[in-house]
Amino acid sequence: MKFSEMPYARPDLDQVKRMLADLTQQLKDAPDYAAAKAVFLKKEQEQKHLSTQANLAHIRHTIDTRDAFYDGEMKFWNTAMPELQAYQQQWTMAMLASPFRADFAAEYGDLMFVNAEIALKAFSPEIIPEMQQENDLAQEYEKLLASAQIPFEGKVYTLSQLTPYKNDPDDERRLAAWKAEGQWYKDNQPKMDEIYDKLVHLRDAMGRKLGYEGYTTLGYYNMGRNCYGREDVEKFRAAVVKYLVPVADKIYRRQAQRLGKSYPMSFADNALEFRSGNPRPQGTPDDILAAGKKFYGELSQETGEFFNTMLDMELLDVLSTEGKEAGGYCTSLADYGVPFIFANFNGTQHDVEVVTHEAGHAFAAWTNRDRVPSQYIWPSMEGCEVHSMSMEFMAWPWEEDFFGPDARKFRYSHLAGALTFIPYGTMVDHFQHEVYDHPEMTPAERHGVWKRLLGVYMPWMKLDGDIPFYSEGEGWQRQHHIYSSPFYYIDYCLAQTVSLQFWALLQDDQKAAWAKYMAYTRQGGSRVFTQLLKNAGLESPFEESCLRGVCEKASKWLDEYDLTGIQ
Repeated sequence: MKFSEMPYARPDLDQVKRMLADLTQQLKDAPDYAAAKAVFLKKEQEQKHLSTQANLAHIRHTIDTRDAFYDGEMKFWNTAMPELQAYQQQWTMAMLASPFRADFAAEYGDLMFVNAEIALKAFSPEIIPEMQQENDLAQEYEKLLASAQIPFEGKVYTLSQLTPYKNDPDDERRLAAWKAEGQWYKDNQPKMDEIYDKLVHLRDAMGRKLGYEGYTTLGYYNMGRNCYGREDVEKFRAAVVKYLVPVADKIYRRQAQRLGKSYPMSFADNALEFRSGNPRPQGTPDDILAAGKKFYGELSQETGEFFNTMLDMELLDVLSTEGKEAGGYCTSLADYGVPFIFANFNGTQHDVEVVTHEAGHAFAAWTNRDRVPSQYIWPSMEGCEVHSMSMEFMAWPWEEDFFGPDARKFRYSHLAGALTFIPYGTMVDHFQHEVYDHPEMTPAERHGVWKRLLGVYMPWMKLDGDIPFYSEGEGWQRQHHIYSSPFYYIDYCLAQTVSLQFWALLQDDQKAAWAKYMAYTRQGGSRVFTQLLKNAGLESPFEESCLRGVCEKASKWLDEYDLTGIQ
């Protein structure tokens, strides 16, 4: 069945609540493990159907945020999901108290119970009103960004459509694009400040209602962090400043020299890697997808079958269109055993990275689609990002198909970008810790924190530039995760560190690297993040030696890379 043919129907909320309550009671009343397991499997099927309907509504809403019907459906789900979580909690408590818990653990592993205990710590019916408000505010922010209409050179663009001009080789045109985007954010800043201020106070209130110091502990539980905590993250951040910031700084100094610019550079100049222009994919969006089909077809039998299914069932929506939500994501449609990819192609190298990154998520979900319980399809978020970021590097031997003559340029850009991203992503995490440690901060004080952290993590950015939105420490407001998914960003940094291990393996033995990738991916979410890595023979990013090692090898590769003929 193609995506457009998949039926959507809003469920009867009262009926769903009765069903969940009835299944919970059946679990409690089960006379033996066989009966308890039958109820458990029935609950799995019902949950998969519910998630499919919710995801269909979400996908179709993000494809066109102006669609009144799906806008209304998202309002329904924003209210319904927190209410249903109360019933989910009763089920979770019954599972944890089941006399057959040991039998379940023997068949399905104990991680489902570890995660269940974390879920209990993250919810109470008394925070349902705040959760509903939080959902509405996050949706309001996303709709605001999707509504952007930015005047530039006599035309009007969305945020995604403007992106190619922000990378334009012409200095004046590129700066003008950055200014145009920055002005839109400045014009809408009062509303963005208001939304975020409400979100911070709501989240702080939720944490305190649950007995925590504020939101941070609750935020970690919401992220399902089951094998590391705040101290581990702080240790990783320190290693980033020690080992990675100097490497990234060297990359940008070399870039300034190539461009003929003084160091540090403005935000607009840092966006241009080569005087001749950043690497660009060759051909149309259809050409990019065709190159993706070739890549996955030749990479392995499993990836070929997967990507053909994605194309045949129309499970990729990648064009940037009016009213479409910004960004990209991958999600699942459990009833059909397939993932879905949402993106915004804009003619930049990002388009290729979407085909590899989001499809890395999708392939992992596809590989584990039959897992029981279904929560084992995906690992925790940092585990998921390993699939996607590492898949980007797996595509290196096929970059000529994607980029043609720009393939050499892309490989340098891609590795350099992986290294320079980690300081930024780590800064996003540090910023959020500061915000939730001090929820009383004013919007201006939050901007001040971001500007201070820029000096620590991104010293290559000139903060007295011509783009006030960025140079005055307000650029964090364009980062969706800070609004919609608090504390979901260090996950990218941890995963990028692991992906650099795969990159290093690929330099020596492509087949061995792929075998290790599959050893990691085939585990799905059946183990905690650190155990997934250990089982696949990979080093944990929480070990200082890991970041130090990948930095040394990648930095040496960049130092020795032949850029002859590339300006």
